[in-house]
Amino acid sequence: MTEPLPAPDAEAIAANLARIKARIAAACEGAGRDASAVTLVAVSKTHPAAAVEAALAAGQLSFGENRVQEAAGKFPALRAAHPGMRLHLIGGLQTNKARDAVRVADVIESLDRPRLAEAIAEAIRREGRAPELLVQVNTGAEPQKSGVAREEASAFLRALRETHGLAISGAMCIPPEGEDPVPHFRWLAAFAADEGLSVLSMGMSGDFEAAVACGATQVRVGSAIFGARPYPA
Repeated sequence: MTEPLPAPDAEAIAANLARIKARIAAACEGAGRDASAVTLVAVSKTHPAAAVEAALAAGQLSFGENRVQEAAGKFPALRAAHPGMRLHLIGGLQTNKARDAVRVADVIESLDRPRLAEAIAEAIRREGRAPELLVQVNTGAEPQKSGVAREEASAFLRALRETHGLAISGAMCIPPEGEDPVPHFRWLAAFAADEGLSVLSMGMSGDFEAAVACGATQVRVGSAIFGARPYPA
């Protein structure tokens, strides 16, 4: 029989949130930016709804999930109690999950291929609901990762706007593990500036301060807030 997961430590989550927000503020100050320009997205994937509730109680409103099914099961009740919260889908998205994603998410950060764009555009038409959309760029050309290639990003963005009629707010990247993330952050910032994109989602638990220095407007932090991800035995 699977052992029940331990209850989340609400005090630790609140303390971790305060610590991360203080580090974001310090990074902004060091970069000559206003701390209000950076949104903390608390990545709650695999963590129970109780952990999200603890973060909400501490004033956190933006959350990130990888899987549509998990998000759909976890967030509707939370949203009913906290209408100001925002849910970001940050994982690779299958085309057959596009309609579910449009129903549940406020932001979809992983738009990376024409078939998915077509599916999302159709879902928006059917649902009458349009989440904020970000293009994911595979800045490290890693075959195992989602994301459009750097050299194809501008043409893809143009097709999203002109062919599919989608409003694109920004761009997202996940630099290769073990590499200096700064060149990847700088490339994405330059791409966004060239393309008139205002949202830059980049930086995670280990490198969000570098991302802030490079212009991130959203950082995605999970383990530094919620601790190690619980995986049932």
